[in-house]
Amino acid sequence: MKNMTKQMNILKRYPILGFVLFGLLLASIPPLASAGILKNGYVTTIGGTLIYAIAAIGLNVLLGWSGLISLGTAGFMGLAAYISAYLTMDLNLPFELAMFLAILLPTLLGVLVGLVSLKIEGLYLAIATLAVSEVLRKTFEELVPFTGGFSGKSANYPTLFGLFELDRTTTYYFIVFVLVVVMILTYNMMNGRLGRALNSMRGSEAAAQAMGVNLLTHRLIAFALATIFASVAGVLYVHFIKFSYPTTWVLKMSLDFLAIIIIGGLRSIYGTVLGAFIVTAVPDLFLKQIPYFDNLSYVLNGLLIIVVIIFYPNGLVGIGYDVKKLFYKLTKRGTKNE
Repeated sequence: MKNMTKQMNILKRYPILGFVLFGLLLASIPPLASAGILKNGYVTTIGGTLIYAIAAIGLNVLLGWSGLISLGTAGFMGLAAYISAYLTMDLNLPFELAMFLAILLPTLLGVLVGLVSLKIEGLYLAIATLAVSEVLRKTFEELVPFTGGFSGKSANYPTLFGLFELDRTTTYYFIVFVLVVVMILTYNMMNGRLGRALNSMRGSEAAAQAMGVNLLTHRLIAFALATIFASVAGVLYVHFIKFSYPTTWVLKMSLDFLAIIIIGGLRSIYGTVLGAFIVTAVPDLFLKQIPYFDNLSYVLNGLLIIVVIIFYPNGLVGIGYDVKKLFYKLTKRGTKNE
């Protein structure tokens, strides 16, 4: 008991160590699949889930910490996917340059949406971002030389620095590495001056301005971060799944991201990853194995949102805090009895 409490205190004191250990835990999936302990398809499913988690962390920065809603995550993610696929496959550019451009161009568009957010907010902002996403989706369908239209656009696994050709397993490790970096960066930013400014802006814009928070700057930063994370996820998606279709980047995907952060927990990094597993991995890994349940992911997500709002308004990550409290109570009792 004492050793466990010491370990938990160490992780609480050094949260970055916790993210690294979490990444090592995720990196154990391919060896387990190779050993036959897990199904081979789990690598693809969990890899896709981690990609969703990266994009959802960006939306959590926007909605959870900044109080700004967006339904355009799927559009930005799709735009980055098509840009990266086009640059690497059609123009034969290095993966690193393609990834940089695939992040830069959607981010510029996201900053423009951030400018629009100064004039509108709430449901109107959600509708505006949805409109941007729908325009992008229609562009994916019609701009055939760039996107392949309804036939889709193919891509290969990444080649890093022109030397290291990745396969499915090594691309999965690359996704885990990017996720851990995103988690560490988000933690550092949201627990620093930027996070305090975004939180104050979410609570009261008038009070935030009174404290010297520049609303224009911080709204643009929030939209830029959300778009950067969505773009990174889009690039990883197209090079891991190896295909991109216009039907992928629809409203359902944006709503899935919203469900992820509500179910997992607003303003919680681990909660976002937990929500991604519940929303995307659970239907593929478990529900599809049950007869008549394979097409009920919508129902599951809806029921979970209702249950979470009623019992855990801060997300299912709150269950972990309750378990910690119970654990500390038990350890205290144990030390008293000794």
